[in-house]
Amino acid sequence: MDYIAHWIGGAERAGGSGRVGPVFNPATGEQIAEVALASAGEVAAAVAVAQEAAKEWRTASLSKRSAVLFKFRELLAERSGELAAIVTTEHGKVLADAGGEIARGLENVEFATGIPHLMKGSFSEQAATGVDVYSIRQPLGVVAGITPFNFPAMVPLWMCATAIAAGNAFVLKPSEKDPSAALFLARLWKEAGLPDGVFNVVHGDKEAVDAILVHPGIAAVSFVGSTPIAKYIYETGTAHGKRVQALGGAKNHMIVLPDAELDAAADAAISAGYGAAGERCMAISVVVAVGDIADPLVEAIAARLPKVRIGDGSDPSSEMGPLISAQHRDKVADYVTKGEAAGATVVADGRERENLPERGYFLGATLLDNVTPEMTVYTDEIFGPVLSVVRVETYREAVDLVNNNEYGNGTAIFTRDGGAARQFQFDVDAGMVGVNVPIPVPVAYYSFGGWKASLFGDSHMYGPDGIHFYTRGKVVTSRWPDPGTSSVDLGFPQTR
Repeated sequence: MDYIAHWIGGAERAGGSGRVGPVFNPATGEQIAEVALASAGEVAAAVAVAQEAAKEWRTASLSKRSAVLFKFRELLAERSGELAAIVTTEHGKVLADAGGEIARGLENVEFATGIPHLMKGSFSEQAATGVDVYSIRQPLGVVAGITPFNFPAMVPLWMCATAIAAGNAFVLKPSEKDPSAALFLARLWKEAGLPDGVFNVVHGDKEAVDAILVHPGIAAVSFVGSTPIAKYIYETGTAHGKRVQALGGAKNHMIVLPDAELDAAADAAISAGYGAAGERCMAISVVVAVGDIADPLVEAIAARLPKVRIGDGSDPSSEMGPLISAQHRDKVADYVTKGEAAGATVVADGRERENLPERGYFLGATLLDNVTPEMTVYTDEIFGPVLSVVRVETYREAVDLVNNNEYGNGTAIFTRDGGAARQFQFDVDAGMVGVNVPIPVPVAYYSFGGWKASLFGDSHMYGPDGIHFYTRGKVVTSRWPDPGTSSVDLGFPQTR
């Protein structure tokens, strides 16, 4: 059985804690590897290596950093197929989806290659007589990323590309459920010429997470995961003096107005609701049908579901793979049971084993109609292939539904009315908005993040916000007086 080690100082390092965790192939249910689980001491060792590496890396010229990023980008593009296969084996998502994940991560690397421009400050000549003032941005030192199982390649790339380009050393704690993608990235960084110790990987569970949150040598922590854990990460990290961006859960609504193009809305609901088996923080989990479009929309979605091909993600014909674990599959199925008991109409029941593979953690695409806001299938982030339909009569009711929800990650509206769409983006309380786009993940030169319980901290991820998160601003005021012209002045400095 394969053993997955840590990556510290530019090489694999076997775990020393004596603890390991199982890694499964969700499509078969078979254990395929063991992963080392780090102790606090092993986290400290990785941080010590990163601290030494950061001292040198921050002195590297911007052009040298950019050259490493360009080479890393080239290698990642060339070997994306290998990485996609690793993601599919350990996560379960289909190969096409794994490839798309890597492509979106690649966009962030491409953005980071522009670091010479992104790190530019400003300059004011003659702010006072003979005095110039200018601003610069400098790296924090050692920063850490704690990433989720659902995007084992993309989310680490959201974090590390920007952090490393800005001159920091990076310690990654990936999910222990699918850890191999992190090691693949580590090897690519080394091949690209990144100095040893600038990118490190420590695998682990809560013990490793807590060690990261309290270690005084880590200046900032980035996190993506569920809201309860995001809140814990933020509170613990900031209590120990760290800068923290913690992205939490979501309950993304797709509002469909009566004038929407029906087929486009139904296609989008299927794509955004069941892609990656619903294990996306930007998945559409609630369709809000406004007025008389509800019946034909539900019928159109239901008609498409039998055509969704469910199977092993490594099979190119599969469109939807398994869930990450048996426990999670059972949890998602239980939500369907509770929703039915609460009065929701089960239009398509993914709990039925017919046409599902015999092995693995599979659940079929589920569609629930007549869902109401007090049901757990509406209030909770299910993180599975369950799409709920809530019926309302007016646009205002639909917006209120979104705004009254505790989450504010992403939302979408489907309409042919430009005025209604513009009003929606003005009215809605969410960080990312799509207009006839069901999964509005921003491109790399913007930034990703939600509102309300979907984000803890004041900084979104990657893009311009990422540069600011991984650097500190410094303002320099300089004066070069002629010899013999200085004098003592105890008054407050004035710009004259």
